[in-house]
Amino acid sequence: MSRIGRKYHTSGKRKKNTHATKRGGKREKRIVVKKVRMTGSFTANKNGNGFVTVEGEEQDILIPAEYTGDAFHKDTVEIELVPRHGKRKEGKVVKVLERGCKELVGTYLDFRTFAMMRPDDPRLYREVFLKERPANVHDGDKVVVEMDDYGAPGRSPEGHIVELIGHAGEPGTDTLSILRAYGIPTEFPEHVLAEAETMPERIAEEDFGSRRDLREIQTITIDGEDAKDLDDAVSLSMDGENYLLGVHIADVSEYVKEHSALDMEARARGTSVYLPDRVVPMLPQRLSNGICSLNGEEDRLTLSCLMTIDPKGKVIAHEITESVICTARRMSYTEVQKLLDDADPALAEECKKLIPMIRKMEELAQILRKRRNDRGAVDFDLPEKQILLDESGNPTEIKRYERNEATRIIEDFMLAANETVAEHCFRKELPLVYRTHEEPDLEKLQKLSLLVQNFGFTLRLPGGKVTPKEIQSLLRRIEGSPEEDMIARMTLRSMMQAKYTVECTGHFGLAAEFYCHFTSPIRRYPDLIVHRILKELIHGKFSPARRSHYEKCLPEIARHSSVTERRAVEAEREADKLKEVQYMETRIGEIFEGVISGVTGWGFYVELPNTIEGMVPVASLRGEYYHFHETTCELIGERTGKRYQIGQHVRIRVDRADRLLRQIDFAVASE
Repeated sequence: MSRIGRKYHTSGKRKKNTHATKRGGKREKRIVVKKVRMTGSFTANKNGNGFVTVEGEEQDILIPAEYTGDAFHKDTVEIELVPRHGKRKEGKVVKVLERGCKELVGTYLDFRTFAMMRPDDPRLYREVFLKERPANVHDGDKVVVEMDDYGAPGRSPEGHIVELIGHAGEPGTDTLSILRAYGIPTEFPEHVLAEAETMPERIAEEDFGSRRDLREIQTITIDGEDAKDLDDAVSLSMDGENYLLGVHIADVSEYVKEHSALDMEARARGTSVYLPDRVVPMLPQRLSNGICSLNGEEDRLTLSCLMTIDPKGKVIAHEITESVICTARRMSYTEVQKLLDDADPALAEECKKLIPMIRKMEELAQILRKRRNDRGAVDFDLPEKQILLDESGNPTEIKRYERNEATRIIEDFMLAANETVAEHCFRKELPLVYRTHEEPDLEKLQKLSLLVQNFGFTLRLPGGKVTPKEIQSLLRRIEGSPEEDMIARMTLRSMMQAKYTVECTGHFGLAAEFYCHFTSPIRRYPDLIVHRILKELIHGKFSPARRSHYEKCLPEIARHSSVTERRAVEAEREADKLKEVQYMETRIGEIFEGVISGVTGWGFYVELPNTIEGMVPVASLRGEYYHFHETTCELIGERTGKRYQIGQHVRIRVDRADRLLRQIDFAVASE
């Protein structure tokens, strides 16, 4: 009888039996489990372990390295549960049901007598043996390899090159390889472009139909200097003590009809992707930068959310209507901030007719923000990263990009519109794609609570739960402290990921009962769907048949939109990391001061003032043996008692920048 088999009665009933075992030098209880088989999606890990996501299971199942078999990242596998050593269930792969990676993207490695391909994704840690060595492919080039054999323990996978993405050192090659690896299309199919070309370059009076003509209302756009797809404009006037706020959104659904080539392509892409050296749009430029973009002093078709807001920030009345607007001026965040600060007399003279409205916008935004904060909304206010590139795509500067009052004005107005539209649709009992955010995971919160105690702060978890107000209270208490950014980032990591659903379950982070995405239909497909449903309602075309249609298709649209959003976020993060590595390649040996942003058993992460993060491997800490203390999240020297903990300032030397692994290594600089 097998070792596992002896632990059970022949009846199949579970015995109350545990076995002591040692892992990591500690004596732990081995928890016995029944032989249970499950099917799920395998996610590889660069350390050789893996995780399997099984529908209905609250937590992914850990697959130790010795039990992964020949499973590859994204495979659909059958697993069997094995005795576990901690709280997480463990299993082993018994069968690969379907391969998830038919093609891999990576770097061609020429060893003269044979060639290999090193996958760009660090989770695919095994190099692929190539059967052929094409004459036009050279060492360091980026290639796509089709898998022929997935290998086995002790035997390399095999494949053949099907596409040369670009030669080593060519501008844009690395970015293209990231897009290709994530399956993000960089070109539009010919039939989609052909349909886009049929769209008008400007609108005519006959296009207005029954729309509200709002062209005489003072309306502006406020965006970043380099933005080209301007999908939101704002207006503000007063009615006694009440504010009349208009949020006017490009009416993309007027041009992108359901089931058209443009619609199917937008649905497949799900979202635009913003990388340091390019934008991969959801819609062709003919629309995104043309007829759908709310360019200055041009008539445009819009869907407007017109809100009456009282002095306390409550929306007391609203109307959602088709409209036509003509923006008085395209403004940037920088320009608006200068006007608010009285910092540019020449600009002030040029915009003197707009200044009274802009000052009222600031006033209303602060009222809306206070109302949102009073109900407990969480605002992390973490600095963003700005990567400046030269003409060849090489990074020249990486710095923090702080939000200013101008960016907050637009954020506050867009949040108000999104909440108003979501509640409007909910009250009308319309099927919809909502933007939801679940309560944080209790286990993560408990770890966070222990961690912040090390810095003299508290996070209360009454009844094992946390409210948005408690998170907000913690962020306020850490404001101005040396650990502010670190604790805020750790708190953010403890939160669940927001996603798209058809259920209106609320948004934890915003402390909002109703929330959807309405304000960016040029770059997000769920917003386009919300517009389409609203327009059918406005025109009295929302029949029982249409309701049934949306009830059937929206769950899959919500699921797919969440997947494509996650894909875009990961690709953007990878591209940022690539540029960071390129930037630090020229700074090997230089000394910087940073703050420890994370601690693990294999080292600690240090974030520099310019937002770049690298790791100090524990192996580089010579002359001492360090123990990792998980509860306090710190490394402590066995002999000297020297500590490395989150929030601590350290001087580091740039030791290595590996473009292939997209990894930056630091070493502690001598005092």
